[in-house]
Amino acid sequence: MGDINEFFDAGTTVDEQALRARGLVKGRADGIKILGDGEVSKKFTVKAHKFTAKAKELIEKAGGTAEVLAAPAKKPEAQAKA
Repeated sequence: MGDINEFFDAGTTVDEQALRARGLVKGRADGIKILGDGEVSKKFTVKAHKFTAKAKELIEKAGGTAEVLAAPAKKPEAQAKA
């Protein structure tokens, strides 16, 4: 949460695309989980697949919204290895 607070302006919608653009998420897209480390002093709408209870609490305490997204579709094993 501290990185989100540092890198994004108040009122911003923070999603996977925005996190990747800032270099805060790398690698495969198996879903994004927001962790509750750091402080939040700005109002954000954060869209992710999972949130820790602390992250959700921090977002909502600052007046923001934590939106849970559906889990990304997983590729069948045979296609994933191809």
